Amino acid sequence: MSTILMSIKPEYANKIFNGSKKYEYRKIKCKNDPDRIIVYSSYPIKKVIGELIIEEVLYDDKEIIWKKTNEYGGIEKKKYDEYFKNKEYAIAYKIKEYVKYDIPKELKEYNINQAPQSYIYIDNIN
Repeated sequence: MSTILMSIKPEYANKIFNGSKKYEYRKIKCKNDPDRIIVYSSYPIKKVIGELIIEEVLYDDKEIIWKKTNEYGGIEKKKYDEYFKNKEYAIAYKIKEYVKYDIPKELKEYNINQAPQSYIYIDNIN
């Protein structure tokens, strides 16, 4: 089982944890597809706020990914196109389940000193 800690903007993290966003988009494919994503809500929250169980990782032409995922992507087409500008392919993590922590956690609790730009693999997480 592979777990990553991923930085997600609060706007999108909130949509994930209210159930309206079922896909998280990325430009860079992980070497090992994660089964679980620990969610770090970036500035101004700057806390670990929950975790996601991943059903599948979609990797394809960015227009094909958009057609498959846009209904639950939690993003407008214009922002999607801006995000994937100059990219041919897109990655979409399909969220199977999510758990929002009652009390947000600090990165220190994961032995991480600084938020990752995108993601970081983490081990020994219960």
